[in-house]
Order: sequence, then structure tokens, then C-alpha cells
Amino acid sequence: MNSNRSRRRYRLTICIFALAGFATGTGQAQPDTSATERFTEIESLIDAEQDRLIDLFKDFHENPELPFMEERTAAIVAKELRALGYEVKTAIGKTGVAAVMKNGDGPVVMYRADMDANAAEEKTNLAYASTRRMLSADGVEVPVAHLCGHDAHTTWLLALAKVMADLKDRWSGTLVLIAQPAEESIEGATAMVEGGLYAIHKVPRPEYLIAMHTAPLPTGSVVSSGGVMMAGTEQLDVTIYGRSSHGSAPQFSKDAGLMAAYAVVQYQAITARVLDPRDPAVVTVGAINAGVENNTIPGVAELKLNFRFFSEDVREQLFNGVKSISEGIARTYGMPEDQMPKIVRNGYSSPLVNDTDLTNEIAQHLVEIDLVDAGRMITEFTPVTGSEDAHMLVHGLDGVKIGFLAVGTAPPAMVEEARKRGQAVPFANHQSTYQVDLEAIPYGAKIASAVVLDLLAK
Repeated sequence: MNSNRSRRRYRLTICIFALAGFATGTGQAQPDTSATERFTEIESLIDAEQDRLIDLFKDFHENPELPFMEERTAAIVAKELRALGYEVKTAIGKTGVAAVMKNGDGPVVMYRADMDANAAEEKTNLAYASTRRMLSADGVEVPVAHLCGHDAHTTWLLALAKVMADLKDRWSGTLVLIAQPAEESIEGATAMVEGGLYAIHKVPRPEYLIAMHTAPLPTGSVVSSGGVMMAGTEQLDVTIYGRSSHGSAPQFSKDAGLMAAYAVVQYQAITARVLDPRDPAVVTVGAINAGVENNTIPGVAELKLNFRFFSEDVREQLFNGVKSISEGIARTYGMPEDQMPKIVRNGYSSPLVNDTDLTNEIAQHLVEIDLVDAGRMITEFTPVTGSEDAHMLVHGLDGVKIGFLAVGTAPPAMVEEARKRGQAVPFANHQSTYQVDLEAIPYGAKIASAVVLDLLAK
């Protein structure tokens, strides 16, 4: 944003993100003079870089890449960080990048941005809209677009990197920057850890983990809330085996397509009739593949499932339910025990839980330095069934404080028009019309820089 006045033009007391309700809760505090001075330097540096940052963002937007295929994006990130003097390590968890800057004694702060895009078609009509198509991991050509803001996240990381390199006299400690692959498949953070982030590449283990995500709130709004933010998630592939046959002779078949259809319907009974209704959960079947032609009964069907949950007990109930239903249907249709459905558990992330003290401090700091108007700083958050995997970078590490922020990046005028139509937001994450306000590029960069510099300030 160009000025505090323009940021305040769109005040609100209740905001909506991911169709869940929030209530504001941060009051105006007396400013910390040293913090204000630091932010003045941050603001000057980012304002001077604004055009370059927007060009970077547009380039990432026009050149999206699927999970674990972020070769071009990772190369740009690595080149930029090396030029700034960071110790850079690449190809961690396939395409992940880690950069370290040690600057004396002090805490270790990790800042993470995700790089991957969606297998979906963009319909924003922006001049820099993606028209790219790629071969997916399954070998199918698909449209690819940044419809979740990861292009903004990567740009914010590079902006933060330059600010911290330029202001080394203002902080002490160690900064770790992570450009992570494959957030959309909920595999990238775990892949980086299993790929030797700490054990092989010797990246310092952090005391703080900071990450930010775009949200379809008006630019200038920030969610910094303690406690549970997002649900845990797991991806499953279910393969149902049958026996193919000519379409005219179903008596010779074991119809895998029919079994899959029954399974899809019955999976929903797990949440409706097995779980305690006080335990929120979601079972989504995102893809069904069976057969290739009109007149052949399929012998194999493949289902792609996704779970959302807030406890590990519920996660296991969901898995056991899918297993029991799948095998029960196979037995009902006469499949032998050695041809029971195969279930592969893929990407997993636990529920995301923010540190309350840290998020309160972040909220207070951003208001004190007048970067976020108090009326647009959201500190009370209703957890959503959306999921993340940033925290899996520190899963199992003791004592790490997590601060995951949602940053409003929707053009304010579009938000106002949506609300006049009775809509909470103008678009939602992963929708074909999802977009990031260009003014949110330097604004988000200032938020990231202000939060990290404050944690490491002398």
C-alpha cells in the first residue's frame, strides 16, 4: 500500500476468511520508538523495490509449476538468495530451497513460503494470467495456475531476504528461509525434513517458525490468532479390484465401477453415523477413475480421497471406516481375500496450532508500528477445515513457537462489491477467479519483514 491513509479507507470490524467468522480483538498500544524506527527503514527499502517485486510476482504468476516440479521457481529463488549473501542449499525434498544467514548470537527464526501452483485453469482475465499447461505426475496434461497465492508467498520471502540482508546492523541471530515445494499435495514440508533438511544439510533448528498465506480479505487485513488455526489432513489413494467383462454380459463381471460408486456414497456415512457429531471431519472423494470405453465393464477403479480432522483419533476412525467399507463392498461382490482394495496413505499434516503468546505479540507489534489498522487486525479466529503443512517443517521438534498469519490480498473494491451482492468474499482459494491485489505485494513484504526483524532485533 502506498500510505497509511489508503490502508484505512476500508475499515471493518468483522471479516470473513475461508467462509469462517472472526472477531477483532487488538487495541491500540503505545508505540515502541525503536520498533517504529526499524519499520521506517523496512518501509523505505520495500517502497524502493516495489516495482521489481511486482514484476517478480507477475513472472511467478505467469509461470506456475505443479508440486515437486517447481524447478524454475526454485532456481530463481536460489539465485536471488545467493546474490544477497545467504548460504543456499537446493534440491531438498526434490525442489525445496533452504537459505541461512548467521548474524551473531540470538534466536533462530525460520520463515517459510510455498512455491507450487494448482492443476486448474485460471479465468481472471488479468494481463499476466497463466495459460500454462503441464504434464501431471500421472502423465496427464493439465492447466496450471496460481490460484492460492503461492506466487505472492514466494515474492514476500525474497523481499524479506533483501530487507534482512540490508539491515544486518539491526538484528542478531540466525535467519532460515525455506522455499517449500508441494504444499498443495501436503507433502512438501515432510519431504524436505525427510530429505535431510536438518540431518544432512545441517539447517539450524528454529525457535520460531513464521509463515503467511494470502486470504480473500481486503488488502490491509491480517489474521494473527493463537490456538488451532486449521485442520489436519491426509491424502489416500484407494484401488478397488474387480473383473472386467463385455457390457452385454454383466454376469461374467465384478464391476469395479459399481463398487466404487457404492463406496463413494458409503464413505459419507462415516462422518454422518460413525463419528461423534461434536468431532468435525470431512471425507472428500476428489477423483474417480474407472474404465476407458463405453461397452466394457471396468475391472479396476481408482479413488482419490482427502480427510480433514482436528484429532488423531478422528483421523484413524476415518481411515478405518474407509478400509472397512471398501473391503466390505468387495466381499459383497465376491472378490477373493487376495484381491481386497489397496489403500495407500500419501500426504499428511497434523492440525496447525499457533502459539498464542507469539501471535498476540505479532498482532500488537503490527498495530503499534501502524502497519495494520487496529480495526483490521483479527485476533479471534474460528478454526477452518482448510489445511497447511508449514508446521510439518518442525513437527516433533520441542519448543518451537509457530506464528502462521493470514494476510488479506483481495482488492478492496472487489470485496465491497461482493458484499453488496450478499457474498462474504469475491472469490475463494483454488477458484478459477482467485487473484492477488498488486498492492498486497509490497504490503505483505512489509508484514513479513516487520515480524521477522522484530523477533531478531537487537
